[in-house]
Formats: sequence, structure tokens, C-alpha cells
Amino acid sequence: MNPNLSVTIEDIQNARKTIQNMINVTLCDYSKSATDLIGSEIFLKLENTQRTGSFKIRGAANKIASLTLDEKKRGVICCSAGNHAQGVALSSTLSGVKSVIVMPENAPIAKVEATKKYGSEILGSEVILHGQTFDDAKVLALKLAEEKKYVFVHPFEDSKVIAGQGTIGLEICEQIQNLDSIVVPIGGGGLISGIAIAAKSINPKIKIIGVQTEAVSTMVQMFQTKKYTPITNSISTLADGIAVKAPSQPMFDQFISKYVDEVATVNEGQIAEAIVFLLERAKTVSEGSGAVALAAALSKKLNLGKKSCMLVCGGNIDLNIVSDIIQRGQIQRGRLCELSVIVPDIPGSLSRLTQILAENRANILEVHHDRVKQGISVKETRIDFVIETTSHEHIETIRKCMAGAGARFEEA
Repeated sequence: MNPNLSVTIEDIQNARKTIQNMINVTLCDYSKSATDLIGSEIFLKLENTQRTGSFKIRGAANKIASLTLDEKKRGVICCSAGNHAQGVALSSTLSGVKSVIVMPENAPIAKVEATKKYGSEILGSEVILHGQTFDDAKVLALKLAEEKKYVFVHPFEDSKVIAGQGTIGLEICEQIQNLDSIVVPIGGGGLISGIAIAAKSINPKIKIIGVQTEAVSTMVQMFQTKKYTPITNSISTLADGIAVKAPSQPMFDQFISKYVDEVATVNEGQIAEAIVFLLERAKTVSEGSGAVALAAALSKKLNLGKKSCMLVCGGNIDLNIVSDIIQRGQIQRGRLCELSVIVPDIPGSLSRLTQILAENRANILEVHHDRVKQGISVKETRIDFVIETTSHEHIETIRKCMAGAGARFEEA
């Protein structure tokens, strides 16, 4: 165990005083749409509207403000592909400290450019692109920290960082009275640890629920069995911001095992569905990591109590994949459907199918004929539809009507 990792409610209260002029107090918004769907009274803590687009600036600002004059003169360094980079860059500038941010060469261009703009050229701040993975960037960052005597700002294994993130818990408890639960994404564990310490110090009965993606569920495994299966392959997930392959033993031992009551996982479809829900119903933009708390709640597998708060922890989504996410989310919700229908290749077959769709008030977006597809006979044709629907029940009704007209189905 790391003896230096110790955080109290007093540390979090002091952090709030330290960073109050560098951050926004974000809205904790009631969601009637989520409330109606989930059955508990649901509030959304919108840290996606925080400066730099995520909660990360809170912990970074508290850490950098706590440095000695000598440490500030030496400057700080971190490795990150996204939100931590931007948080460190801006909070360093606000504190008059040089920042060096090491990012993988394949980091999204938008995040690289944003990080550069948050840093200060006058102070000598810089962004270094190195390696193909986060681990490559980390190796260089630690090497430079040792060579140049920079202060390394860890994204979660740091008491000052954890205390900074914990200020969210103070805000939530002040904004919403008598909460039964708070649902928080888990990456490295700094966010949920800080929030849990703050919230349970104010209300010991409050339930803290953590959420990970199924693609990287290492901390969930630790929570349930005290062991985890190492991840050695590359990971592709919408929730890349919380895809921490190796869980932190000190974070688990000293905080998560003591303060977190329940953990859950969500799949990629559920994450996409939650992103679309937030866009359509809450009118707010969330990245994948920021939507996992709501995704878990929408799955209705959590015991939330009567009143619960979901943390939307970041909104720095890659615009290049938004359309794909919306499509996946719409499919998950039953609002979009791909149907591959095999019918006799005779005049009127397509007309009968489109008539069924019209009668059931489904909107055709795309249609494609295929007479040479392997697996269909000479006298058959395959017709692929992409249609707008209202629900999974609506889709099932359409399928039954088409089957009644002699059609059979294949996966699109």
C-alpha cells in the first residue's frame, strides 16, 4: 500500500477553497425523461460542461496549486491521450507553471490542438507526441521527469488529485438533498474515491456505485474477487477515457474497497444508447466514458433508491465518430433497424414489403436488392432495408407481418 495516499473530508474542503477561482460549479440537473424510464428520481451532474470539458481540471488544479515555489519553477509533466492532458495544461497556465504534456502520436488531433492552446507559450509549455500507445508516452514522461526534474502529475494515484476530484461530491450533496445513491465512472479510481469520501462524510448512508465498460472491467473484477485477468491485447471501446488495463492496487486497497458499495459494467451498445439519450433528451454532449453511469442506470440492474445522481464526467467526444455512435445508439433503442428479407423473385414482392412497412408506419431510409447472394436460390431475392422505427416491439410487429406474407429473414 502507498502510505502517501490519504484523503479526508477536510482535504476536500481545502481543495475547494484552493481551486474555486479556476473551475466552474457545474449544474446538477433533474432529468424527467431519465426519471420516467428508470423509476428513480434522476439527476445529472454535468461535469461535461466543466472547463476543458471534463472533471480532470479539478484534481490537476489542486495538485499544481499545492506545489512549492521550487517545484513550480521546475514545471510539471504528465502523460495522457485526452482529458488529463487538457486539465494539467490549463491549470498549469492558471498557476503560472510550465507544463510538458506527453501524448501518443495517434492521439486525436482535436485533443492535441486543445491541449496546446491550454498551455502557455510564454511559460515554455509544450506538447510532445511520442509512441503509439499510452504506455509509450508514459515511459518518456517519467524519463523526462527524472532528467529535467519536472513534477510528475499522476492522473489518480495522488492525494491532492483525489481531493480535487472530491469537490464534485461536496457540490452534489449541497445541490441535491437526501440522495440515496451516486453513480460514478471508474477508470483509475481517483474520481470515485474523492466523491465517495466527500459524500459519505456528509451522509454515511449514501450508496456509491461504480461503473466500468465490459471491455475493461479490471477494477470490477478486483472488487468482486480481489483478483483480475490481465489485459495484454489492444482495446477498442467508446469509453476509452476509463479503459485502464491494470487496476491500481493502492487505489483499491485504500479507497474503493472501503467506500464503494457496488460496481457494474455496461457494453458498447448501452454506452451508445446513453450518449444518444443525453443528446436527445438532456440536450447535452457526453463522451463514452461520461455516459457509462447513465448507461448502467438505464439497464435497470442497479439498486438506486428513490433519488440518485449520475455523473456525466466528460464531453470531449471525437466528432468523427458521432454519427456512428448515434446510429448504434438508435439501433440499441429500437429506433433504427436493419432488416434482410428473402422473398420469391417475382413481380410485386418488393411492393408487398413496402406496403407492410407503410401500414406499420415505418420510414424507409435505405433499400438494396441482391439476387446473387450466396445461400439464396435462383428464384429468390434478398432485400436489405434500413428503417426508422419507434421501439423493439414495433420492429417485432413488422417482422411478424413480413413473415406472414411469406418472407424469411437473415442477419443484415
